[in-house]
Amino acid sequence: MKAAFGVRQALRLLWVCAALLAGCAGVAPGRGGDAPKNIIILFADGAAPTQWEFGRFTARALRNESFAVTDVVMRDGVIGLLSTYSLDSFITDSAAAASAMSTGHKVNNFAVAMAPDGSRWPTLMQEAKARGKRIGLVTTATVYDASPAAFSVNAGDRGQAQAIVDQYLQMGPDVLLGGGADYFLPAAAGGRRKDGTDIIAAFAARGWQVVRDTAALNAAAAPRLLGLFAGQDMAFELDRDAAKEPSTAEMAVAALNALERDNAGGFVLFVENENTDSAGHLNDAAALMRALWAFDHAVQAALEFQRRSPGTLIIVAADHETGGLSPTYALRDLSSTSSKNRFNADIAHLQMLDGITLSIAGMIETLGAKPDAAVLDRLVAQHYPGFRLDADLREAILARRPLERNFGNAVAGALSRMVSRQSGVYWGTAGHTSEPVVIGALGPGAELFRGYQDNTAFAQNLRRLLMPR
Repeated sequence: MKAAFGVRQALRLLWVCAALLAGCAGVAPGRGGDAPKNIIILFADGAAPTQWEFGRFTARALRNESFAVTDVVMRDGVIGLLSTYSLDSFITDSAAAASAMSTGHKVNNFAVAMAPDGSRWPTLMQEAKARGKRIGLVTTATVYDASPAAFSVNAGDRGQAQAIVDQYLQMGPDVLLGGGADYFLPAAAGGRRKDGTDIIAAFAARGWQVVRDTAALNAAAAPRLLGLFAGQDMAFELDRDAAKEPSTAEMAVAALNALERDNAGGFVLFVENENTDSAGHLNDAAALMRALWAFDHAVQAALEFQRRSPGTLIIVAADHETGGLSPTYALRDLSSTSSKNRFNADIAHLQMLDGITLSIAGMIETLGAKPDAAVLDRLVAQHYPGFRLDADLREAILARRPLERNFGNAVAGALSRMVSRQSGVYWGTAGHTSEPVVIGALGPGAELFRGYQDNTAFAQNLRRLLMPR
């Protein structure tokens, strides 16, 4: 009995030692030569596994293109999952989710890297800058929007746009690209600032090259870059004027070019496509599909940079799921519940999505506050070829009557339901859901992101990778 007990003890000791060694192996990338020189975080706001598969399948089926998110980063790298709940809610908002991923601490919804008692949690970009890294923020939203703000500065509420912009000037991100010129400019110059300050001019005076359109961005040659391409959010890819607003990939390339200039210490770059979230809120399948493709082109640009600079870690991430995306099979109409009256979302239905030429946001803007029946019919015929607006949906739009309690915008809800009924791409809500998000990591330190973790672990892992090499 004693001998058997001794064997069991020895085996247990060996198991513990093996576990400790495995744990130490997980720590190593943050402490030794395996630490990345550069970290690129590619952030598709509102995207979860269903969105990634939607992007992958449609890219292949409609464009005969591979999808780098799944076909390279998640196939050849490491996959993990993150929970998304906030400090005060099962369903997070973007500010709380990004704050947890940036600081390693849960915060209440709408807070930007700030505890309920007003304490400021150090953000990822603050710590990266303190450790000698150059930093960059890129987004298709306003640059002061929840996600880029939470990865860089602190605020009691995500709506404190002017205060967030003021902190950017103080912090000095080497690259800052996106929309949101309104809170960089005073009212006299067409902006919304209340103090009369021209923050664009202030950045220029401190040595940042300022660019305001695609051509200027592509020609930029400075190591510090401020690019503001819209007064507020940048346009959906489906609606984008390519001369005025660069793509996510073009902004990513410009940011990478700027950050690597005369830079021996490396950088941390955050690149967000926020249109994936906005499309989810509007239940706009066509806009989501194009946004996913645009995001993937930015991932391809990051992978090309990684090939030239193999000490680079690429992380594909998201903060939460938006919309409850549900491509499915459904009844063609309500005349019968027979399986003969059912259809599955197939290539032909996805091709209908590809034929849409105006986002639901564009439809809402064009229709205005009081939709006109004739204008509505003309817009549907012009921009949604092959789709039929059923009478109940048409009436809901003209009366601006929401269809259900979790679909707030009447026009968006009815238009998206039109698309759903004839494409099989349905939605569960116009808000966020609790679905875990996928993390894909490729490069030095990627192993830290493997497995099911809380979103605060994302920040903790990044800090380990920022430790001195």
